[in-house]
Amino acid sequence: MADVEHSGRPAGTFGATAAGAGRRRLRVARLGLWLIAAVLAVRQLAVVLRTPRGERLTDLETWVGPNGVLHVKGSLYDSTQFTGTPFGGLVLKPLTRAAEQALGWGWTFGTLLLVAALGLVVARALPQPVSRRASLLAAPVAISLLMLSLPVRNALWLGQISILPVLLVLLGCFIVRGERTSGLLIGLAAALQPTVLLFAPLLWFTGRRRAALSTGATFAACTALTWAAMPRDSYMYWVHHMAGTGLGGPADDLANQSLHGALLRLGLTGPLEIALFLTLGTAVAVLGVRRAVGYARDGQLLLAVAVTGCAAIAVSPTTWQHQLLWVLLAVVGRVGRRASDRFVWPVAVVLVMTLPAKMMLPNMSQLYTLRDDMVLLAALAAATVVPFLSRTSPYYRTPIPTEYAAPVPARWRRVPLVPFLRRAVTRSNLLLELLLIRVTYAAYQRVRVRVTADRATAEHHGRQVHTLEQWLHIDVEGWVNHTVVKIDWLRQFLDFYYESFHFGVPLTILAVLYIRRPADYRWARSALGLATVFALVGFWLYPLAPPRLMPGLGFIDTVHGVQDFAKPNYGTLTAVTNQYAAMPSLHFGWSLWCGVVIVVLAPKWWMKALGLLHPLFTVSAIVATANHWILDAVGGAAIVSAGFGLMYLLSGPRAAAATARKDDPVPQAVAASTGRASSGH
Repeated sequence: MADVEHSGRPAGTFGATAAGAGRRRLRVARLGLWLIAAVLAVRQLAVVLRTPRGERLTDLETWVGPNGVLHVKGSLYDSTQFTGTPFGGLVLKPLTRAAEQALGWGWTFGTLLLVAALGLVVARALPQPVSRRASLLAAPVAISLLMLSLPVRNALWLGQISILPVLLVLLGCFIVRGERTSGLLIGLAAALQPTVLLFAPLLWFTGRRRAALSTGATFAACTALTWAAMPRDSYMYWVHHMAGTGLGGPADDLANQSLHGALLRLGLTGPLEIALFLTLGTAVAVLGVRRAVGYARDGQLLLAVAVTGCAAIAVSPTTWQHQLLWVLLAVVGRVGRRASDRFVWPVAVVLVMTLPAKMMLPNMSQLYTLRDDMVLLAALAAATVVPFLSRTSPYYRTPIPTEYAAPVPARWRRVPLVPFLRRAVTRSNLLLELLLIRVTYAAYQRVRVRVTADRATAEHHGRQVHTLEQWLHIDVEGWVNHTVVKIDWLRQFLDFYYESFHFGVPLTILAVLYIRRPADYRWARSALGLATVFALVGFWLYPLAPPRLMPGLGFIDTVHGVQDFAKPNYGTLTAVTNQYAAMPSLHFGWSLWCGVVIVVLAPKWWMKALGLLHPLFTVSAIVATANHWILDAVGGAAIVSAGFGLMYLLSGPRAAAATARKDDPVPQAVAASTGRASSGH
């Protein structure tokens, strides 16, 4: 009887049913992830094949075309189009005829197969212990990340073979049996990409000395064979170009993410730059291999391979974008004692390896140096300074758990729809939050600029809105605009308010909530993000000309000055913004979000009253300056309501303990007990 539930069913049956449901969910999740990986692969294939010939596989076509470098009678390096090693040229020469006839499907599909094989090997090489769920989902996740990464996309676009050396190293380290065979594969990879020789010390100092010797012997044999078969090419590569330095373009090009390229971009040249590069390169190589040996002995061989590869990126004279895949492999390293810190490193690596650097950092001249060397900095960090946890650390598998506030009952039975989205009382990692906010805003800017329309469509929608407002008797924009223009101090104040408070107030509120109300910060931040996504849908579905861009209605643009409507394309798309993104008004939407957050969370009545002044001043400014219609503000209110409403549906009401200070004893005790019961995230 002790084993029977109150419902009368045996506990074992209930547990078996729950386990079966868990397995079904896992199978569905795995199938979904494999579907995503397949869609990404098809998309990459379609992007390459739909590009006109002459604009795709440009590196490959320069090698194998009618007068390509692999067809010339002289040296491969008479032009700088071929950047591979002489051994790479020797291997490619017999394949050029086949490659000429398979520049589309054959080469691209073969590259995708290499990427898939690489993802499968990475999934198999994850450092133990690995949960059953992680082992089942690792392969599709790894393949998807590889498909999205800039090095793979660049290699597919250019027709490069840079994925092959990475795959050979991983096969040698994790798949093949026998140290000699392992060294043979890594030696072949080094013959294609010489900095891979840095793996020989890793093999030697981790006790795989036969593999290390086999790596060196294979590399030497391939190089000697190439000297015998192609002496002029070998001399040009190893002596004249100093192991390929200068091939493929200027070494100070932004695409060269090595220490040598970074020093050149800083203005250093000549013997000083060479000496500094050799000194720093030696230090990075020694420190990187030393750290990699430690992680390999700790049982994290995949992390050791990634760290060694990152060091190789830095010390190579030239490391082009398609050769940067090693950095993505470093995502397997675990960093941080707290659960809230655990995602900072993998998220940062994925963002750096999948997004342009301009999306990572603001477009400020002071940050250009960091932005230009973003991938190099990530490689240097992985090789030298990131404090990856060892498997013996008590925090490796069980980080310090996040504390959650006590849940609050909802009015409706199906709320929350996603119960695990609980209110975390402890603060999320600040670096991760800033990184995500920056990337999200950069994505918003790009989408907002691109979802534009022609001027005629936007003006047609403007006339529709104006007619509807006249029918509703709320078309006060013209009267307000002309009245404010006659009052200089009021016009100046509203112009200043329109230009200055749009970003400052929301960021200030987010900062205050992050410091004082972590759980409410997540609630408010997520609602704001959802509202912004809804606004982008509105910009796409209904491009709208604001009053100031409507000819014939007599509006005065108080902020931008008199507009020349004779310009046929004025206002469609500028370098700064999409000026037809008027419906809904994010100026008013974000200000209303500020007002709602202040009214809900402020402890004093006068604070709540001040909070309501911001949306009032904002709606006055957007109407008086002729930047929005009244109905645009209504649309802004609608998306903010939708954002808060969706947050309520997904995660339920705000938690009771979340409204109190973290240092209050009662809420802290409740949150701590809830957090201990939650076991982790």
